[in-house]
Amino acid sequence: MGTPSPWAVLVLTMVLVELWVPCGVYGQPNFIVILADDMGWGDLGANWAETKETPHLDQLAAEGTRFVDFHSAASTCSPSRASLLTGRLGVRNGVTHNFAITSVGGLPLNETTLAEVLQEAGYSTGVIGFDYYFGIPYSHDMGCTDTPGYNLPPCPPCPRHGADASRVVRKDCYTDIALPLFENVTIIQQPVTLSSLATRYAEAAARFIRHASNSGRPFFLYVALAHMHVPLWDPPAAPSSGRGIYGASLSEMDALVGQIKQVADSHGKGNTLLWFTGDNGPWAQKCELAGRVGPFVGAWQRQRGGSSAKQTTWEGGHRVPALVYWPGHVPAKRTSRALLSTLDIFPTLVALAGAVLPPNRRFDGLDVSPVLFGWSDEGHKVLLHPNSGAAGKVGEIETLRLAQYKAFYTTGGAMACDGSIGPAEHHQPPLIFNLDRDIQEQEPLDVASREYQAVLPVISRAYAQALEDIAADNVSVADYSKDPAVIPCCNAQHVACRCHTAHTATLELHTERRTTRLCL
Repeated sequence: MGTPSPWAVLVLTMVLVELWVPCGVYGQPNFIVILADDMGWGDLGANWAETKETPHLDQLAAEGTRFVDFHSAASTCSPSRASLLTGRLGVRNGVTHNFAITSVGGLPLNETTLAEVLQEAGYSTGVIGFDYYFGIPYSHDMGCTDTPGYNLPPCPPCPRHGADASRVVRKDCYTDIALPLFENVTIIQQPVTLSSLATRYAEAAARFIRHASNSGRPFFLYVALAHMHVPLWDPPAAPSSGRGIYGASLSEMDALVGQIKQVADSHGKGNTLLWFTGDNGPWAQKCELAGRVGPFVGAWQRQRGGSSAKQTTWEGGHRVPALVYWPGHVPAKRTSRALLSTLDIFPTLVALAGAVLPPNRRFDGLDVSPVLFGWSDEGHKVLLHPNSGAAGKVGEIETLRLAQYKAFYTTGGAMACDGSIGPAEHHQPPLIFNLDRDIQEQEPLDVASREYQAVLPVISRAYAQALEDIAADNVSVADYSKDPAVIPCCNAQHVACRCHTAHTATLELHTERRTTRLCL
């Protein structure tokens, strides 16, 4: 399929992607998928009463269905997003850990994305399967800005010509290359102004929805938010909630989702399925700048040190908020306890679009449209949780869920707020928790107990079958090589790659006066 281009990295880490459908295809619904970054299960007020900053999302839950046993496909960014786009775990699609700003490759080109499947069903697509791109190409802390927002440790602004060369360089900050804002392959602002990013996303989404609706064509809109991660800034107009900067940022994200829903409803309520979820759990090492896991505290791991949230296979690392809203199709005021995953988005939308899954590969996701419609509450019988950085070889499957039971063959904690890291431990036989009785994952079943002895053979068979299925599949290998030449830069002659052209938050992005291009 050739060498992966730098654009593949943008596709994988996209922030706003659009797909258009030609007029000739009739009866297909519109799709909006909104993916939050590092949002905890307890950051949704409908899930956790202590959270007061999400009135729009809570209204979305009241008007649709809330899924309380919903999981990201991995507990860290790139693998989770690659799995959403392909319906396959990283051990199959090749994306097992995060890419860097210097990464040459991205999602392997022999993987088939959701966009390519929709194209076969008559959707108009382009540029590795997508018509249009708008957003930052990676997380908003992976590049300097003049307004660095909030982080731990705090990051300095971008350097300027003539500035003190002896300035302190923070180990955990990107200090030399400014964070770019893209439209398609054009850098329209570098460094991006973080305080206006939410507004620009809302405006871009509204433009697209209006354009697609006016054309009479159904659409697919994928919005991968910069929120929550670490707060972009401290919105001065955000209501006080007692959660400080993080709470203000959560309110801003909630309002952004509300704006997108309002625009979609205004162009035909009931024509659009909106699916909101997250890419993984909160980034605990950021302390007060991280989200809430709710009751999923991973107590067994916390007793041994380290975080049990993002990068781990404890519930706090991969159990995420999930809401589906589709008036007239998805029941309102419903809570589902079906075991579901972001892996299910791919096959479900493909089925609803009347398309067909690509052959010669196996999928980890399910068509869960009967669950969405309220006809069933049966999801996965077995759900696999890949290692995501805290312990074990990245991408490998060493944790799995079977009904209410969860088995760990490897455990470990990511870096916690106090700086501790839980040591990796291998378990043979596995640790097994009964989540119905122990949602905090505090006390594994006694290996001598009748319950453990009864469930262990079933788990062992399911685990062996899963590994055999993966071994027999057509798997891909991602290119994780690095080259500084692929870093997006609108002006390589300027310190930190600054653009000289001024841009404002209200810039109409379809004007002809943009001249800055991606420099490779």
